This record gives sequence, structure tokens and C-alpha cells, in this order.
Amino acid sequence: MNKAKPIVIAAVILLAAIVVMSSAYIVRETEQVIITQFGKPVGDPIVTPGIKFKIPIIQEANFFDRRFLEWDGDPNQIPTKDKRFIWLDTYARWRIKDPLLFFQRVRDERGAQSRLDDILDGETRNAVAKHYLVELVRSTNRTPALSEELTGSEVIKELIKINFGREKITRSIIEAAAPRTLELGIELLDLRFKRINYVEEVQQKIFERMITERQRIADKFRSEGQGEASKILGDKERELKKIQSGAYKTAQEIMGKADAEATTIYARAYNQSSESREFYRFLKTMETYKTTLTEKDWLVLSTEGDFFKYLQKQFGK
Repeated sequence: MNKAKPIVIAAVILLAAIVVMSSAYIVRETEQVIITQFGKPVGDPIVTPGIKFKIPIIQEANFFDRRFLEWDGDPNQIPTKDKRFIWLDTYARWRIKDPLLFFQRVRDERGAQSRLDDILDGETRNAVAKHYLVELVRSTNRTPALSEELTGSEVIKELIKINFGREKITRSIIEAAAPRTLELGIELLDLRFKRINYVEEVQQKIFERMITERQRIADKFRSEGQGEASKILGDKERELKKIQSGAYKTAQEIMGKADAEATTIYARAYNQSSESREFYRFLKTMETYKTTLTEKDWLVLSTEGDFFKYLQKQFGK
């Protein structure tokens, strides 16, 4: 009997330790807990960290993350308002706002991911179908100069006006999906488009259209450049002729003044005494001989001509 007593005490201590260990649990700062009894929630959610206790065996602690969680959607083929089929890949961030409601509606994160797939994919499809592709890609309009370049394409002319934009579209998806996620105890924090791409069937045609459009814009720039170059060359020729005309006018004025001064000098010379006039005539005649006669020239001159007069005086009659 004495020998059995220590064994019983040890068994009781062991059983008490097991009971204490099974009833105690630790709640970390990143966790929140729902206590269930026979599968049904009891009490309020436990959100404060520390060591907590529950009834062993019949109660169970269900842990849920308090941090921001990720939802990564599958790429889907979706038509836009302008009938462009695109592959759209989205992602979102969410958190468990009401752990009790979350547990009652979806049980765990796997169930939440499944419900989010239905809600967010559906709202994304609805939003994409209501807007043009260009609004899914950009949030603002192009600059006026670039808009003018694209007026050759009717489709781009229509799509160039951004009335809603990518940012507002994602916000509209969040606003539409948030009430539905709150019913699951989930707060939808953000949603973004990860990637937008054309389907393979139309991608090549889109590239060809883009190339054609850019070539048209390049041809327009080349044409404008050639026109500007022609204008510059025309201005150059006009200015050159203007300069040449002015220079010719100035030269003629200088030559006219020189001729007038020469005529004045000649007139003064002729108005001098007879000896001065004779000497002047002699010098001019000698200059004429020098410029008109060479050693090989033969001249037949009249003895009565003025050209022979000084030679006649020099060599005698």
C-alpha cells in the first residue's frame, strides 16, 4: 500500500500537468483566437497577446493571423468596352477584421481565398467590361502635343480621352467588393493590376497597327522638317540676294562718285593753261601707246590723226 501511494501521486501530478498544458495556450501579437466548444464558438475573440487558458479536451483554440494577407488572382481573359480581349492579372491585400464572423463564414484562410477569388474576379470583370483599354493602362490624358499626333486613328482618337483612369477603376473595384468581403469578416485593403496584356490572337495585329501609326507620325515629322528646311533655304536665298543687291548698289554708287571726281579732275585739267593741257594730253597719249602697242605690232596711221601727232613730233616729218 505504501509502495502504491507514490505511484498514485506521480500519476495525479502527471495528469494535472497534462491538464494544465492542454488548457494553456499562448497568443502572440500577430495572432487572434476564437475558442470553440464542440465546434461552436464561445465567448468573444481573444486579441490581446499573452498566456490564456481554456477548458481542456472540450474546448479548442483557433488561431487567425492579424497581419495583412495576400490574395493573388489567376490571370483571366477579359473583354474591354472596346472589344479588346486582354489577359488581366490582379493581386490584393486583406486582413481579418472580425475573427468570429470570419470563422463562422469561411472557417480558415483557405476558405477565405476561395471566396475572394469569386468576389474579386467577378468585380474585376464587371469593371473592365465597362471601360476602354486605354483607361485600364493609364490614369491621365496624354499631353496636347502628343494627342495631336494620334488624330489619324479614329480608335485612338476616341480612347485618348481618359475620363476614369486606372487608379479610379481599381478604387471602384474595391468599393464594390468591400461590402461583400465585410460580410465574411474580411477587410479589403487594396487591389492592383499586376499585368495587362493582349491575347496572342490579336497581339500581332495590335503591334502592326502601332508600328503603322508611329510610321505615320514619323512621316509627318519628316514632312514638317522638309518644309521647314525649304523655308530656311528660301529665306537664305532671299537674304543673300538682298545682300548682293545692296553691295552692287553701294559699288555702283562708289564707282559713280569716282567717275564724277575723275570728270571733275579732267575738267580742271582742261581749264588750266594751254601748256598744262598739252602736257596732260601728252601723258594720256603715252599711256594709250603703252596699253595698245607691243614690240610685234604693226600700225598703219594717217599723218593727220591725233594718234600719230606726238610720234610725228618725236621722229620728225
